[in-house]
Amino acid sequence: MINRKKRILIVDDTKINIDVLLNLLSDYDLFVALSGEKAIKTTLKKDIDLILLDIVMPELNGYETCKIIKNNPITKDIPIIFITAKTDEDSIEKAYDVGGVDYITKPFHPKEVLSRISTHLSLSEYTHKLEELVTKKTNELQETNKELQNMYEELEETQREVIFTMGAIGERRSKETGYHVTRVALYSELLARYYGLNEKEVQLLKEASPMHDIGKVAIPDSILNKPTRFTTQEFEEMKKHSDFGYQILQHSNRPLLKIASIVASQHHEKWDGTGYPKGLKEEEIHIYGRITALADVFDALGSNRVYKDAWCNEKIFKLFKDEKGKHFDPKLIDIFFDNLDDFLSIKNKLEDCH
Repeated sequence: MINRKKRILIVDDTKINIDVLLNLLSDYDLFVALSGEKAIKTTLKKDIDLILLDIVMPELNGYETCKIIKNNPITKDIPIIFITAKTDEDSIEKAYDVGGVDYITKPFHPKEVLSRISTHLSLSEYTHKLEELVTKKTNELQETNKELQNMYEELEETQREVIFTMGAIGERRSKETGYHVTRVALYSELLARYYGLNEKEVQLLKEASPMHDIGKVAIPDSILNKPTRFTTQEFEEMKKHSDFGYQILQHSNRPLLKIASIVASQHHEKWDGTGYPKGLKEEEIHIYGRITALADVFDALGSNRVYKDAWCNEKIFKLFKDEKGKHFDPKLIDIFFDNLDDFLSIKNKLEDCH
């Protein structure tokens, strides 16, 4: 079967906006709808892969159009990116509440639009592949009970691989290549086991922790890869990745994704309550969030990033001691230093090539 071009539906009632997007997205198979009603009909007739949706339109606005598309079992899985001139916080929040996966404000930067579209098409493709595999394997299981255990293990492994791959998408966008998500997963596994979590929780956290930065898919490239210090406004925008990650994962009933949603939301909270997004403190922060926070910071400080060189171990250890009971759970800091050789072994074995 020959792979077809990805199909994108542009929904806008303003010709100049449509013309700009048609020119920018010429590599895709494009469809245009001038109203919400036309957009809904098009999604039922064409196999649409992604929708770019304006908010302000006559009769059905973008929010109402999104709700109808998301409430239809046939079209509910189509990712919808709002692209609009509305920049107020209430409009952005409502866009996510009705089912949007991203929000781009006009005037937009062409490279940013292309990057976000590519990211969400990739995420959607991974999701569809997983669903197809689950359906296929379920049918096979109905044919023979003898293969039940093998098939279950294969599904679990496939889910872990897809979760890991999706987690790596955010890292690739921020140019954090190499073994970052692998090391964070292994550090989290060690901390969870030494903390006393049962083995099932240890493995689930290990598998979920690579998703801690999945919300970065919604952060503009100009901020994500800025080589200098953020402005106050840029930092506030960057902080939103925790909420974005939670919004992406929160609706799943799978234990692995439930843990991933906690990790995505809470890995920047701090023991003393000065973190974000909610300013949780001490044991208000789930142990999964506290563990991933320490694992992520340890790896981030010891790795080269676009905005800094890697820190030496001694400098990291001093910061950890200074931040015990401030940024980090005191018990986890004690566990880290009590088992330091184990953590350094992982770090040394999985060093990135700089």
